Amino acid sequence: MLTQKTIDIVKSTAPVIAAAGPAVTQHFYQRMFSHNPELKDVFNMSNQQNRDNDEPSSQQKALFNAVCAYANNIDNLAALLPAVEKIAQKHTSFLITADQYQIVGHHLLATIDELLAPGQEVLDAWAEAYGVLAHIFISREEEIYQESNDKDGGWRGTREFIVTSKQANSELITSFTFTPVDGGQVATYKPGQYLGIYINAKELVNQEIRQYSLSSAPNHSHYRISVKREAQGTVSNYLHDKINIGDKVNLVAPAGDFFLNVNSQTPVTLISAGVGLTPMLAMLETLTQHQATVNWLHATENSQQHAYKDHVKTLANQHSHIAVLTWYNAPTSSDRQAEDYDYQGLIELDKITNQISDPEMHFYCCGPVGFMQFIAKQLIELGVTTDRIHYECFGPHKVL
Repeated sequence: MLTQKTIDIVKSTAPVIAAAGPAVTQHFYQRMFSHNPELKDVFNMSNQQNRDNDEPSSQQKALFNAVCAYANNIDNLAALLPAVEKIAQKHTSFLITADQYQIVGHHLLATIDELLAPGQEVLDAWAEAYGVLAHIFISREEEIYQESNDKDGGWRGTREFIVTSKQANSELITSFTFTPVDGGQVATYKPGQYLGIYINAKELVNQEIRQYSLSSAPNHSHYRISVKREAQGTVSNYLHDKINIGDKVNLVAPAGDFFLNVNSQTPVTLISAGVGLTPMLAMLETLTQHQATVNWLHATENSQQHAYKDHVKTLANQHSHIAVLTWYNAPTSSDRQAEDYDYQGLIELDKITNQISDPEMHFYCCGPVGFMQFIAKQLIELGVTTDRIHYECFGPHKVL
């Protein structure tokens, strides 16, 4: 437990650190990678760059926001538990260790000292506060590691898999199916969770670790991910161009705090844009066994970028409780309304209120942050309570 003196010091000095702004996190990352370059094999170095300007990167901003949130809630840590769970789940896919928390803490305190020179008493208070937070994360992450290991077909660390299927789903999205090299079964997961993949290749400067949503319902034999080719995506381009059937990759057990969590009587609406449909596919396939209404709302550019169109339509045709609506932002000349898509433009929920007005309905959303903010605003305006809105952001976490 933190002493009241430590709490008072951290809260009183938090505005000073906040005023220093992203310079703190920029200095921190530069310092840490300079002294501990091996961590470049753990951190997503693409997230360390902001390609548009000289502003801090998305990862740096995420760390800064996390530090400020911790300081502001240091006397009410329960308020941070949802964020702790999200980060802890992500950390386990990077196989973060207690020793690495010590490294991060050392460089964080050194950064505060070098930039702000606050004095030893302040540094001691922040060291104590960081130690408590690190202990919370280390303890929760150990629980997740152990839970993954104890599952039937589970494991801890990395496990070797072979690519048994590679299939293009649209001009940008390709799916990969992985089967264990050891011939054993795989651990089940909750629809919506992601899989950690480790890439080591001579073409890459560092080991690259990414998380991709599992895009099929849980089973005991294999995993499937569906990856969008990003223009500047180090790993997505490597997977599309270099990984083929028969190749081997190392995977970390599924994790993530975004997952389907309803009973069979709860109506559900799945809302996605672009590659945000990947966790929704796992949910939709699972919800075929559902008894209540299921709505699938998906937005994409046009038929060329519309992944899994036929698969989703087939599921809807086979299960009368599933309804599918699709929005094309820029249909091609050959796209046909009512055949390929239902609406043109952006998703406007007020046009389909009769389908989503059930007060018990839960909404699961995934897509670009701007899209999800747009959807969340509409849902709230329609009277949907925030406890019925669930979402996943790809990359460093953002709050809608």
